[in-house]
Amino acid sequence: MSLKDRIGEDIKAAMKIQDKIRLETVRSIKKVILEKEIALRPQGQESLSTQQEIELLSQQAKQRRDSIEQYQNAGRDDLAQKEAQELAIIQTYLPQQISDDELEKIITEIIGIVGANSPKDIGKVMSNCIKQLKGQADGKRIEQIVKAKLSI
Repeated sequence: MSLKDRIGEDIKAAMKIQDKIRLETVRSIKKVILEKEIALRPQGQESLSTQQEIELLSQQAKQRRDSIEQYQNAGRDDLAQKEAQELAIIQTYLPQQISDDELEKIITEIIGIVGANSPKDIGKVMSNCIKQLKGQADGKRIEQIVKAKLSI
């Protein structure tokens, strides 16, 4: 089942059980997917690839994380909680996030392959990590580990 079909089914289910947050979140995901598909039609692409779907969902998750941080800084815990609920729903559509231990191991391998040994090489390492770990780990988590490993 494609992501678009799964989202359609989830919209129906959320409507049946009257889960307002889930319904709003899933509808917003569907809207973003449809907008992206419409934008790609002039290029001859009718539907999104799995990679493009993951990118869109990752962007949506990142927006929610940023919103949570901003709301918490502003003392608006009610809005931060709503965003956290939406983030949890979006994450159900993303591939499983890898553990910190696994992430560290992969980053160490990439550092070895790239030949990085100083903070100057963070950009090279980050670009390779983002390509390899897209959708499996948050960029901030990756950046923290890369900086910790290269600053030693």
